[in-house]
Amino acid sequence: MIRALFFGPVAERVGARQIEVDFRPGLTWRALRDQLAALHSEAFEIVSIVAVDGRRVAESDAAPLRDGAEVVFMSAFSGG
Repeated sequence: MIRALFFGPVAERVGARQIEVDFRPGLTWRALRDQLAALHSEAFEIVSIVAVDGRRVAESDAAPLRDGAEVVFMSAFSGG
């Protein structure tokens, strides 16, 4: 099982803070993003930060996810 976590406005647009997705060998975070974006396009329009197991990933990172991975999707934020 892969756990997708959403924070801030992304969670508001998805309507949940977490979704569990069945693990598939070879699944990458980008494929997971595309799968979830097809269901929640308005949320993924604002995603700009992705982390896998606590480590921010780059668009070029194509490593497959492990079973039990945690993938975080969030938008950029600013503080004051």
